[in-house]
Formats: sequence, C-alpha cells, structure tokens
Amino acid sequence: MSDHTKELREMKPTSDYLVAIDSDGCVFDAMGIKQRECFCPMLIAHFGLQPVAEAARDCKDFADLFSKTRGANRHKTAVRILTELLPSHPMVKERGFDVPNYPHYVQWVNEPDSLLSDAGLKKAIAEERREEARKELEMVLKWSQRVNEMVAEVVKNVPPFPYVRESLEKIEGTADIIVCSSTPTEALKREWAEHGVAKYVKVIAGQEMGKKEEHLAVMCEKYDKDKIIMMGDAPGDMKAAKKNDVMFYAINPGAEAMSWKRFHDEAFDKFMAGEYAGQYEQMVIDEFDEYLPENPPWMAV
Repeated sequence: MSDHTKELREMKPTSDYLVAIDSDGCVFDAMGIKQRECFCPMLIAHFGLQPVAEAARDCKDFADLFSKTRGANRHKTAVRILTELLPSHPMVKERGFDVPNYPHYVQWVNEPDSLLSDAGLKKAIAEERREEARKELEMVLKWSQRVNEMVAEVVKNVPPFPYVRESLEKIEGTADIIVCSSTPTEALKREWAEHGVAKYVKVIAGQEMGKKEEHLAVMCEKYDKDKIIMMGDAPGDMKAAKKNDVMFYAINPGAEAMSWKRFHDEAFDKFMAGEYAGQYEQMVIDEFDEYLPENPPWMAV
C-alpha cells in the first residue's frame, strides 16, 4: 500500500463492525452550495466558459447533483463536462461555441495511477517536461486551489441532515466509524469539527488518502467484509463498496432525512444482526437507482 493511506493502515479497530460514511451530500447538505457557489463560478472563469456560462451551470448541476456521476471526484466531473456534456448542450451548439480542449488535463485524469488531488497535480507538474502540458496542469491546480479557498469562505453553518447525529450516537459503541470521502481532508475535518460530530469517527479520510475504494480496501484488511457497510449518496460510493464486496446503504438525494431515519430505525439493526445483505440491501439499491439518471434531458434518445 502506498504511503498516503498510512493513517488508515495504522487505525486500530475497537469493534468487529465498521460503518464507512461519505460526507458531502450524505452527512451534510453542502453539495448544492459548494457546486453552485464555489465550483461552478470558478470552472467558468478558469476554463474559459464565460460565453456559455448558463450552459456550464446546467452541466455542472446535472453532473454533480442530479446524475449517476453525483459525488464523483472534481477532476473526473470537470472532464465529463468539458468533453461530453457541454459540447452536446443546445446553447453551445446554437452559438457555435468551441469548448476549449485540455488534452493534457484529460490524459492526467484518465491515467489509472493518477492521484486526483492537489498533491497529485503538483507531482504531475513537477514531473512534466513539456511546457504546454505543465502550464495546462498549473491552470487546473489554480482552479482547484481557488475552489478550496471559496469552500472555506462560503460553506459555513451547514448542519448535518436530520437523524445523522442520532445515528452516529447509535452506531458509537457497537461499531467503528470512518469518514470515506473524495473531499479534501482539511475541509472534512473543519466541517465535522464545526458541528461536533468528529468525536464519533476514528479516521477522516479525504482525497489525499486515495480513492474511496482504496480506503475500503485498507479496511477490508482489518474487518470481515460481511461486517463492513458503506453509506453514501452517490453511485461512486456504491461502486467503491461493491468493488470491495462490502454492503452499501444509500442516502437518497432529495430524501436524505427519510434515508437517515430508516437507517437509524431499522437498517443499522439489520446490519448488526447479519440480516442486511440480500433482499433488504437490493431494495435499498433499486430505490436509489431511480433517483439518478445516466444522461441529461438534452441528450435523451
């Protein structure tokens, strides 16, 4: 295992059971404000999308909030917008706008070994000998850093969803908890501390510690797979769980309070009793799948 997972690898279990929980959009109702007030304005400014700003906002909303790429890493989503969603948008076509190409950025994002974080970008820049590629990645790094600054400035006093605190209190003492997120760790620690819920978790793992599937892979070395459950609001959370053959519980976008209440009232008890996997989990997943479409309305066949 690479060194960025060190804190996870050194974690000592205090229970046989583990609950891994995503943060943005799952615990905190922060996704909308982060995407619309921080990520999107800076995406438009840094990537030269001012002439089709309205279309860029449509694409950002869909990609990050209302589709199956909800909750994905910022770089994966930015590439989806630039190469797929925005070129197909009616406004872009009507205006004959050529969406700028960022081939070196796209290549870096699609490299399977890339660590998709500011640290990963800095490493790629340091190793890049082509001036054009280096400048492109430096621009992306400035965008990512500015987004982080804006999140720190703008996203404050956003409390956990109803039944989150009650659920954490119920889990504590019978199962270990970690945060398993693709958000920068500094932002995660600030948010969990601000609302007094950091005390419930053993490790807060953000993007610097690798992908969510990597976080869970480390946990699978410490706990039996049938005693681990991942909670999340995005398909990427479910994918990370299934890649590691652990259970998944969905926090449905737009129905977060209901989802947390159901977890508190029945799903966690089923998990602890060994009755969650199978029919009950499939019911949760089938319901979740209906909330998020694959393609936007303008790409509907």
